[in-house]
Amino acid sequence: MESAPDADGAPSSSLPVETERLTLRAFDENDLDALHDLHARPEVARYMYWEPWGRGRAVEALGRRMQSTTLAREGDSVRAAVVRRDTGVLIGDVHLQWVSAEHSRGEIGFSFHPDAQGRGYAAEAATEMLRLGFETFGLRRIIGRCDDANTASARLMERLGMRRESNFVENEFVKGVWTGEADFAMLAEEWKAG
Repeated sequence: MESAPDADGAPSSSLPVETERLTLRAFDENDLDALHDLHARPEVARYMYWEPWGRGRAVEALGRRMQSTTLAREGDSVRAAVVRRDTGVLIGDVHLQWVSAEHSRGEIGFSFHPDAQGRGYAAEAATEMLRLGFETFGLRRIIGRCDDANTASARLMERLGMRRESNFVENEFVKGVWTGEADFAMLAEEWKAG
């Protein structure tokens, strides 16, 4: 994937990206209802740090997502709305964050509507986020983390070719309970060999 520099000289995210069944594109103001519907669901928030979103939280989050389009400096994120090409319906939310400039490390994450789960959409979209990280932004290492009880996310990262590197037992107190964390990673050389 080729990348043209943006006004600051940083590579653009090259959004939108099209896959066989999906379009990954920048969020826009028309995504508010779908983004709220996705993140207001208890089954989506179950393994997140937050409770299901109210409308106000969705408005704030959409504003941040609309500004998250490139990795110009450490801490920046590319946030993409995942839209089915055949229906035009927003079914997911994926991101790539530049975690460390010194260590050339990024992190991916994803949330998908329950109606869209189990069909390979998350793998299709997350693969493109890995591609952006390694091929467009030149990251050396990309990690993914999930609650250790979130077996669906763990299986997805394994299907992406990410290796499970650690399991932390009861390492965080989230929503009133101690939770564990499973950490996965992939190196650029593993992506290329892929």
